Amino acid sequence: MRHPAGFRVFRAVGLLVFAAYFFVPLLAMLDFSTQVRGSAPGRTWDNWEFMVTDEDLRSSIVASLLLALLTVVLMVVLLVPTMVWVRLRVPRARPLIEFLCLLPLTIPALVIVVGISNVYSWVTYLLGDSALVLTFAYVVLVLPYSYRAIDAALSAIDAATLSEAARSLGAGWFTVIARIIMPNITGGILGAAFISVALVLGEYVFASLLRFDTLPVAMAALYKSNGPAAMAAALASMILVAVLLIGLTFLSRDRHKQGASS
Repeated sequence: MRHPAGFRVFRAVGLLVFAAYFFVPLLAMLDFSTQVRGSAPGRTWDNWEFMVTDEDLRSSIVASLLLALLTVVLMVVLLVPTMVWVRLRVPRARPLIEFLCLLPLTIPALVIVVGISNVYSWVTYLLGDSALVLTFAYVVLVLPYSYRAIDAALSAIDAATLSEAARSLGAGWFTVIARIIMPNITGGILGAAFISVALVLGEYVFASLLRFDTLPVAMAALYKSNGPAAMAAALASMILVAVLLIGLTFLSRDRHKQGASS
């Protein structure tokens, strides 16, 4: 179907406006992080190298990446089996599970931190003072968004029929969840994982008030002494999230093509 010329022009102008709105601030961040400070104009990549050479910033980047990975793994392990089990065995409990998962949206992050600060004193006593213990708090933080993504994927398939067919062939519940249901909701799980990674890499309140050194906390401290290096770290984290989004898009598209061809 061919669109009118006016529509194509309007679409092209809209895309250009959106591109300018999105890329101009990123280009400004890149310009600021590569400028040479002083009388001689020029460009330098010292601020980008600082992310690798500075031990504190490098350790905070590694901690944030590990936190994102552990949060995604723990979120999937806890949420997917629970949602599948409730949907198949106790559907009356779905409103309660939904309420509990969406509850963190109604409570400010500051209030949550104040509420769990005493609990985390015991967590750090038992597991150490590594920033990785923030995984438990971050799972609570990402629950509302992850629940919506996975619930939408579960609603798009007939989980009851799939599970009954697998059970009739002798499959156990672990096999039903891991090999029957999860491959059919891969898009929802990937969406939940991406949202979780984006939230963890940008979360500041939890880590700051609980006194853990993560990437946002390190960037906030670095900005006071070295603004261009902090800007480079912020732009690098945004590029990482954008790459993850693009990878998720292509991976989901490949999954749809495989499903359609089969």
